[in-house]
Amino acid sequence: MFCFMLLIYYLSSTTCSELLGRYRRAWIIDSFTIEEGHPGPFPYALGKINVERNYWIFYDIYGEGVNESPKGVISIDQEGTLFVHKPVDYEEKTLLKLTFEVRKGNHLIDTKLGVEIHIKDINDNPPRFNRDVYEIRVNERSKQGSSLLRLDAYDRDQRGTLNSTFHYEIKAASPNIADTQFFVDAAGNISFRGCLDYEAAKTFKLLVEVKDHGDVVSLSSSATVVIHIQDGNNHLPTVVGQTGSGKVREEETGSSPLRLHVADEDTRNSPAWRARFIIRGDEGGHFKMETDPNTNDGVLTVVRPLNFEAGARRELTITVENQAPYFSCKVVERTASPLWTVDTGGSGGPHSVPQPHSVNVTVEVEDINDPPVFSVAAKEAVLKENSPLGTWVEKVTAVDADATLSRSFLYKVGSDPAGWVTVDPHTGDVTTIKTPDRESPHVVDGIYTIVLLAVDDGSPPATGTTTLHIHVSDQNDHAPQLTAERLDVCESDGLANITAFDLDESPFGGPFTFELLGDVKGKWKLKPSYGYTAGLVKQPGVFAGQHIITLKISDMQGEFVVYNLSVTICDCSGTSACRTQRSGGPKAAPRALGIMLASWFLFPILLLTAVVVSCKKEFASLQIDDSETLLESNTETPGTDCKVPDWVHHSPVVSSVEHKHPPKRHNLSNEEQCTTVSRTTHMEKSICENYLDYRRENISYQFQPSDTWNHQHVFSVKEDMNTTDFLYETDVSYMMESTVLALLHWRLSTLQANEDNQDYEPHVYAEEGDANDLLELEDVTLPDEDELFRKTLSNLGSKFNQLASICQPSVKN
Repeated sequence: MFCFMLLIYYLSSTTCSELLGRYRRAWIIDSFTIEEGHPGPFPYALGKINVERNYWIFYDIYGEGVNESPKGVISIDQEGTLFVHKPVDYEEKTLLKLTFEVRKGNHLIDTKLGVEIHIKDINDNPPRFNRDVYEIRVNERSKQGSSLLRLDAYDRDQRGTLNSTFHYEIKAASPNIADTQFFVDAAGNISFRGCLDYEAAKTFKLLVEVKDHGDVVSLSSSATVVIHIQDGNNHLPTVVGQTGSGKVREEETGSSPLRLHVADEDTRNSPAWRARFIIRGDEGGHFKMETDPNTNDGVLTVVRPLNFEAGARRELTITVENQAPYFSCKVVERTASPLWTVDTGGSGGPHSVPQPHSVNVTVEVEDINDPPVFSVAAKEAVLKENSPLGTWVEKVTAVDADATLSRSFLYKVGSDPAGWVTVDPHTGDVTTIKTPDRESPHVVDGIYTIVLLAVDDGSPPATGTTTLHIHVSDQNDHAPQLTAERLDVCESDGLANITAFDLDESPFGGPFTFELLGDVKGKWKLKPSYGYTAGLVKQPGVFAGQHIITLKISDMQGEFVVYNLSVTICDCSGTSACRTQRSGGPKAAPRALGIMLASWFLFPILLLTAVVVSCKKEFASLQIDDSETLLESNTETPGTDCKVPDWVHHSPVVSSVEHKHPPKRHNLSNEEQCTTVSRTTHMEKSICENYLDYRRENISYQFQPSDTWNHQHVFSVKEDMNTTDFLYETDVSYMMESTVLALLHWRLSTLQANEDNQDYEPHVYAEEGDANDLLELEDVTLPDEDELFRKTLSNLGSKFNQLASICQPSVKN
C-alpha cells in the first residue's frame, strides 16, 4: 500500500509530468555557410530558424561556436535569427555543429533540432617548402637528366581546390654557364641539361619558387638550393719520372728497387687524383705496386723471392690510372627537347676516352749463394724397433743450383732428439748409431722425427733442410708390469683390484692373462683373470697379516712375468684403511731426532760430572742397613724354561765408582772388566762372550749388551795425558741411558770426521776391459733346448723363478 501511494505521488508531480511529456522528433534543418576570414562588420545575421506555434515559446542554442571552441562565434535571438560575431579560420575548424531547442513557457522542451554551419575556405595560405635552404653534392661525371634533388612543399588551404594546388619554378641560377642548364619538373625534381664542369663552376646556387593556383589571388614562397660539384676524373695521370737502383738481391723480399713519379690535374687527394698501378710481365707474382698516399708516387716492392738462375733481368710494363674511372663530356647541340646532345667519349668520336699511360721498367737480379735444395721437403721411412747398429734407414738427396757460386755441399744431422742416426756427408744415406726404442719419449704416435741439413761451402754457408719421419715398428720387448706391487686389503673387503700395463702397443700389449702360482687353493683366487685389471678374491680362511702371492701376468703374445705380490690384510674396523694403521711408524722420527739432540747436549754435562766426582780425594761410603729400609723386590722364582744360578737371586745391588789416578796412562783391562761384570750380571753365560768395541783415534768406548733387565755397562774413556776409568754398576734405567749417550756421541764424532776428510782417493780394483778370467773355475753350462730341464726348474716352485731368470736371462722368469 505504501509503494502504491508513493507511485501516485510521483506521477502527480511536475517532474513526472515533464518525464511523461511527449517530445517532438529532433531533425537537422538546412545548414548555413560562413566564409573564412569574413571582414565584418560584426555581428551580422546568418539566417533565421522558423518554428510556428500557437503558444508562447522561446529559443536556446549551444555547441561548437557557442559554448564550445571556438566560443562566441554564433548567437540566436528570441525571433530565431542566428548572428555571427567574429571571423572563423578554415584551417582551425571546417564545420560547426550546434543544438537548437524550442521550449514552452513552463520550460518543457517542445522541439530539439541540429544545426550545421560550414566554413568556406579562401586562399589565405601560400605553399611553403619544408626547408628554406637545400644543400647537396653532385659528382662532376653525373649524366644530364638525372635527378639531383627532390623538393617538398605543402599548402594548408582546402585540399582538392585551386587554393592548395601549386607548381615549382627556377627563378634564377648562379653562375650562368652556357653548357649547364638546371630545371625542375612538376614533382619537384631538380635536374640539368648539358655537362657539369668542375673547372668552370665548383658551386651553383638556384632560387626555386613554389606558387598556388588561387582563383582570386595566387600566393607563393621560395627556397634556395646550393649544389656543390665534386671533381671527376677527367684528367688522366702521367708518369713523369722514376728513381731507384733497379736492382734486387736474389731471395730477398721487402725491398723497393724503383719509384715512379706521377702528375695529375684533378683535385688533390680525391679519388680522381689518386693513382693506382697495374703490372704486366710478372708471371711469378714477385712484385707489387703501392701508392704513396702523400706524393701519389708508385713504389715497386718485391713480395716473392727472385731466383737468379731463373733470369738475371725482369722486364715489366707498368700502367697508371686513377681510382675513379675516367670520363669526358662536351655539349654538341642545344635542342628544344628536354635534353641536349652531348658527347661523353663512348661513341668513338673525337672525344673518345684516351688510353692510360704506361712505362717499361727493368729490374736486375743480383746472384747470392743459394742453399742446397732437397728433392722433397719431408720424407717417410720405416725402421724396426731394436734394429742393430748400422741399419740403413733412408737416403736423402739435395741439389745446389747456383750458377756462379760454389755448388759443393755436405749432408749433416740437424735435429736428432735421441741421437739414433747419422748421415753420410757425401751420399745422404741415413743409418742408425743407437738401438731404436719405440717406447722412447721422443717417439710420438710411433713416429720419430729428425731434421737433415745440406750445408754448402759458401761464405757464409747456406743450408737446406728436410724432415725425415721414421715410423718405428713395435716389437714385444717389454713384459707386463704392475702399477703397484703392494696391496692393502681390509678383512671386510671381498675384492682387491690388480692393474697391469705394458709399454708395447697392440698386439704386443694387453689385455693380459693373470694367473696365481703356488698353493693358493682355498686362500686366493682371481675373478676376473683376463683384462687390464684382475680381481683378487680373498677366501674366508686367510688370516690377517702380510702375505706374499706369486702372480704371473702374460700379454697377448704369451710374454709373461712373475711378481711376488705383497698383500697385507688388516682389521679396518677402527680406521679407514690399512695404510692408516701403518702410518704411525714414521711419526716417531721427530721424537728420535729430539732424543738424539738432547743426548748430544747432555753428554758433555754427564762427562763433566763424572770427572768432578772422580777427582775427589776420598769417598766415604754411607753405611746403611738395607735390611730395615729396603725391600727385596726380586723374590719371584724364575720359570722352568731358564736355569739361573741360585747366587743370582741373592746378589747385592752394587752401586760403586772406582777411581784410579795413575801417573800415566792406565785402563782397566778386558779381563778385569769381565771379572767385575761377571759378579753382578744376571745371566747364565758370561757377559764378555760377545761385546762390541768401538774405537776412534785415541778415544774408545766399550760396552757389553745384555738380554736381561738388570744389567750393567762398562765403559772407559782414554785420553793422552790423563786417564779416568769409570766402572758403573747400576740398574737399567741409569746405565742404559749412559750407554746410549756414549754411543750417540761417538757416532756424531765419526760423521763429522768423515765430512772433514774430503781428500779420500778411491781404490782401483780393476780397469774396464782388463782380462779377469778365472781359469781355475769351471764353466757352468745351462742347457737351452732341454725341455726336461725347463720342467725341472718350473717344479722347483715359484720362489725359485727369480733366481732362474737371473741365471738364464733368455728364459723369462
